[in-house]
Amino acid sequence: MSANQTETTFRYERWRAVSGGILETAGTTFLLLIAVRHFSAGATAKGLLSIGGSVGLLLGPLVVGWVERSRWPAAKAASFAASIGAVSFLLMALFPWLPIYVTGGMIAMASASATIPLMTQVYQDNYPEVSRGRLFSRALIIRIGSAIVFAYMAGRALSWDFDFSMRWLMVIFAVAFGFASWCFARIPSRPLTESGSTHPLRAFRAVREDGLFRWTLICWMLMGFANLMMYPLRVEYLANPAYEVMHHQTLDAAGVALLVSVIPNVARFAVSPLWGWLFDRMNFFVMRIVLNLGFALGILSFFTGADLTGFVLGAVIFGVSNAGGDVAWGLWVTKFAPPERVANYMAVHTFFTGLRGIIAPILGFQLVQPDSLGPMAWVAGGLILAATLMLVPEIKSGSRGRKASPIVEEVSE
Repeated sequence: MSANQTETTFRYERWRAVSGGILETAGTTFLLLIAVRHFSAGATAKGLLSIGGSVGLLLGPLVVGWVERSRWPAAKAASFAASIGAVSFLLMALFPWLPIYVTGGMIAMASASATIPLMTQVYQDNYPEVSRGRLFSRALIIRIGSAIVFAYMAGRALSWDFDFSMRWLMVIFAVAFGFASWCFARIPSRPLTESGSTHPLRAFRAVREDGLFRWTLICWMLMGFANLMMYPLRVEYLANPAYEVMHHQTLDAAGVALLVSVIPNVARFAVSPLWGWLFDRMNFFVMRIVLNLGFALGILSFFTGADLTGFVLGAVIFGVSNAGGDVAWGLWVTKFAPPERVANYMAVHTFFTGLRGIIAPILGFQLVQPDSLGPMAWVAGGLILAATLMLVPEIKSGSRGRKASPIVEEVSE
């Protein structure tokens, strides 16, 4: 890599982070909020909207395989995916009908998440190893700040005139995708290294060959399933009058956005530089264990209390943990994968993230009842604790990261 590659990548990643923050609020808050308040959507529609990003993650191995075969530079392929998201949101704005809304929302969020393995390879190629976490987190800070400001403004606009503002939100999301596409197209990148196999799922070879990678994926599956099952229920819990939270008062759109997006993102904003610095220096598995415990505590604080203190505390803890989770989730394969296979490792990681991301929210919406959220939160906390204990024996493997070898390794007992 050259200094110019690093500088150019970092410049456009900071610009793209502005649109990334706006689009993040769509997936975390506003798509579901509009579905509940405007369309009175049922469990199936809400579940489908919740899994849009996960569908894109699930497609990661296929996307990487297609980009590899086409010899298309990774960032250029990401630009094309972002343009698909822009078109989807424009159609949603023009035709506010629930089936189009759900389909368009799923396609848009899928197009955003499908680019992640491609960009992870770009970070591997264009960012120095010693500062990769720091550079990633500095762009992330801009994304978080953008999400905070936009979530607050959009929440206020929806509280003022919901039906009018929601259509303009779709237009803004389309513009954000278009700008992201423009930024992607200007980031230097190369075609992915060909693996020598034509099988569309050849990336999964890493699971068979790399024991530590396989074990970490299993642990991440337990933790991620619990977290993703409860995450979209935050909006449901606060926005649906059936739950009668806050002393039997229904929160308005601004209140929901404050607790689901604004407060967690303020916490993320404050501690993201610290997590980026720690990623470059800390034992990865110790970092992952600390983050797991934070996610469990955030879930229990949010869903086992019924007052503002519990909601705010849960939102803050979740935001702090999510800041570290952003860095760890987005870059961890660069510590363990051979440099030329980072996109393949990341595609497998995103596939399993997408798999649990599809099953967990749908299961959560099907199981949730006004009196079941507390027990569900405790079950989720138990799954995260189990995943954490499974990682403890691997601490010795993550002191400085490990470049994986194509030799099969035995899982530590």
